[in-house]
Amino acid sequence: MRAEKGFTLVEILIVVVILGILAAIVIPQFTSASTEAKESALVSDLQAIRSQIELYKIHHNDNLPGTQSGVDFVTAMTSRTDQDGVVGVGPTFRFGPYMRSIPINPFNDLPTVEVDGAAVGDNSHGWNFVTTAGVDQGLFQPDDDKVNPVDSTPHTQY
Repeated sequence: MRAEKGFTLVEILIVVVILGILAAIVIPQFTSASTEAKESALVSDLQAIRSQIELYKIHHNDNLPGTQSGVDFVTAMTSRTDQDGVVGVGPTFRFGPYMRSIPINPFNDLPTVEVDGAAVGDNSHGWNFVTTAGVDQGLFQPDDDKVNPVDSTPHTQY
């Protein structure tokens, strides 16, 4: 009798099952690392934006960006302005730009900012900015419905 070369069906199935088990162990670790990287980027972006909002307030007599002279938030943060918040070019427009662009929210991939929006966490914009008087005045937060998997903190609480 001649010995046959190759693998039997059982041997192939055993290898496939072992690979499946290994994949089930390894893939969730990569998913967790991806979520942690997004959380880290989110926190970093929030710190950068919030510090630039504070700088804007210092330069503009404690006014929030987007609340003066009919200029929207994004334009106020990405353009040169005078002390009254008017956008322009020239020696009197000595403040800003505070950011090159608004960063993309890493969880919903949107760079847009909703000012004084009613629904926070509806994923319709990248960010929410509160300018109305009250406890949250000046609050800049992400507009997504995600939650930190470690401690269950909603992103809107960062």
